[in-house]
Amino acid sequence: MLLELVFSTELPITNPVLKFLLILLIILLAPIFLNKIKIPPLLGLIIAGAVVGPNGLSLIERDSGIILSGTAGLLYIMFLAGLEIDLADFKKNSKKSIIFGLYTFLIPMILGLAAGLYLLDFGWATSILLASMFASHTLIAYPMISKMGIAKNRAVNITVGGTLITDTLALLVLAIVVGMANGAVNTSFWAKLGFSLVLFVMIVWFLVPRIGRWFLKRYEDNVTQYIFVLVLLFTGAALAEWAGVEAIIGAFLVGLALNPLISQASPLMNRIGFVGNAIFIPFFLIGVGMLVDFRAFIQGWETVTVALVMTVVATTAKYLAALSTQKTFGFSRDERRIIFGLSNAQAAATLAAVLVGYNTIIGTDASGESIRLLSESVLNGTIIMILVTCTIASLEAQKAARRILLSESPLSELGIEESAERMLIPVRNQDTVAELIHLSIMLKSPQNPTGLYALSIINPDLQDDGAEVKAQKILNQASKVAASTDHFLYELLRYDTNVEHGIASVIHENKISTLILGLHEKHGMEDSFLGNLTEGLLSKCNTTTFIYKPFQPFDTHKRHLVFIPPKAENELGFPFWLVKIWNIARNTGARMIFYTGDETKLYLEDILHKHPIRVDFRPFPNWEELGNINILLKPDDNLIMVLSRRGEESYHPKFEQVPQLINTWLKFHSFILIYPNQPKAAGMPLMDMMHGSLVGPIDRLDWIGRTLSSLLRRK
Repeated sequence: MLLELVFSTELPITNPVLKFLLILLIILLAPIFLNKIKIPPLLGLIIAGAVVGPNGLSLIERDSGIILSGTAGLLYIMFLAGLEIDLADFKKNSKKSIIFGLYTFLIPMILGLAAGLYLLDFGWATSILLASMFASHTLIAYPMISKMGIAKNRAVNITVGGTLITDTLALLVLAIVVGMANGAVNTSFWAKLGFSLVLFVMIVWFLVPRIGRWFLKRYEDNVTQYIFVLVLLFTGAALAEWAGVEAIIGAFLVGLALNPLISQASPLMNRIGFVGNAIFIPFFLIGVGMLVDFRAFIQGWETVTVALVMTVVATTAKYLAALSTQKTFGFSRDERRIIFGLSNAQAAATLAAVLVGYNTIIGTDASGESIRLLSESVLNGTIIMILVTCTIASLEAQKAARRILLSESPLSELGIEESAERMLIPVRNQDTVAELIHLSIMLKSPQNPTGLYALSIINPDLQDDGAEVKAQKILNQASKVAASTDHFLYELLRYDTNVEHGIASVIHENKISTLILGLHEKHGMEDSFLGNLTEGLLSKCNTTTFIYKPFQPFDTHKRHLVFIPPKAENELGFPFWLVKIWNIARNTGARMIFYTGDETKLYLEDILHKHPIRVDFRPFPNWEELGNINILLKPDDNLIMVLSRRGEESYHPKFEQVPQLINTWLKFHSFILIYPNQPKAAGMPLMDMMHGSLVGPIDRLDWIGRTLSSLLRRK
């Protein structure tokens, strides 16, 4: 039946089932086969689109369905770029992004204008529009860069920011040139354009984050959240078009606006990336390939000449822009290559410009034929330029990304390995298990997808026949939450009459480095809770311990207030909890407020210089003022308080009042309490906690600093 359907089908294929099947086969097989000959997957999809498209074997038409899915894929690329960008680095490198944006706009504009006027003998309007096509570019290699794990590299960050600038300027030039050709550029044109742009930016930048936070706090259904994000994405794109700029600008700004609300390790982010990379973005790449018309090479020398000039000028201009950026900021050769690879591809904005120019009629010739702003030879030359520049961009970006990955590979300074990071999450309540797993993923290294252990303990003396079924159900739920973020979780079911003993035994048996305990949202904290904890569980095992009470989804917190007691940096467990705080900052993008003493602040500032995050410093309050913590808290804040055991340098008797403080002021806030691990508690004067091997007689602070640096370099 299937064979009969296949052989009876006329070309191009119109049967929706066969059409979609063919596209899925291309998405599946093209990268697999072309990878064997070292061709990047995204380039493979473009080539496959050219082969099966209307100008190739004519198996599939580039119809409205392909255009719709391809448009969604293009918007997805820009949206992911805004969503994945490191906001702290983005702000830090904003001036560099502006300079690169001006380089990659002005250099192509100058070379393109000269090429149009003197090499191709075009008029001023056509030459300016042609130059604006060279100035714009599409981040077609970004999905590949993101998959390789260097999306947060400074060169990538600057290129993404510069793309926003050059594409906006190039598309504004397009609007102005076309408006002038139609006689529509006047005072009213400028007033409308300026007003609509300002209103668009204000709506996206100020309204979208507030709506997003409100929605994500109240609706936790996975599908509902994903559809909501798509609605915001396309709303921003539509508003951008209304404002007179391309939809890709709106998609990028919506991604930036939602960046603080959707952490990189969250299930929602995983779904966004999965659907985009599996469906929408491949459709866009295949659609770009369908534009390639190989017949243009044999239609006459005019098309070949125009295509050659366009390709050489565009590639040369983008290379000079990348080289200028490298020389200006002292970047490495590989960083220059990654900038060039990301910015050389001409696709979406270029295609939009050439189609608008081609469809703009500026008069008629003597024979009555329409004179277009951009001729058919420019249209065909643009398609060839798109193919060549996308090929160069993907190959260059892939090579540079691999070299950057090798250069950034962390060295084992102290023998601390990623595999040693193991987190134990005791679970017993279905209402809190998802938030506990989510917190553990926020705390852990993104390079280590394993190392999560969920534990459920059953008391055999209770004689509860349904206890095991209930416990296994909770463990299965924990595994499901972890799997939704591509993390593997080990399920541990244990029988023990003493919960503390059961947890301690599992910690020792599995060499657990971090323990995460949960408190139910509706329950308070008994005054004896912390005392019993330190005398019981923490005295039996030596791990960094986090006690978490969620009040709202973790990603929806605007700020994390971190209270670090004086002299905390002198304790040997300091680097092992601080690196988790750094992971929270990097994974969420939320602002961190550190309340510290002067000595601790100086120590942290030195760390920040090497490993920047988004942070402000405030003086640690007087111990007597700690009871007025409500003055410091705002809605959507999360409080993180570092505690200590008796006898340690940072311990203070006021720690005993923490349960009272929590029950009084933190009923409507999430909070995390941290107990650092203490090597001396295990009976060893100075221990490498990750391996149990003794460290030589070196300065304590120096050892702490080197350990922290080694851990942070792995994140």
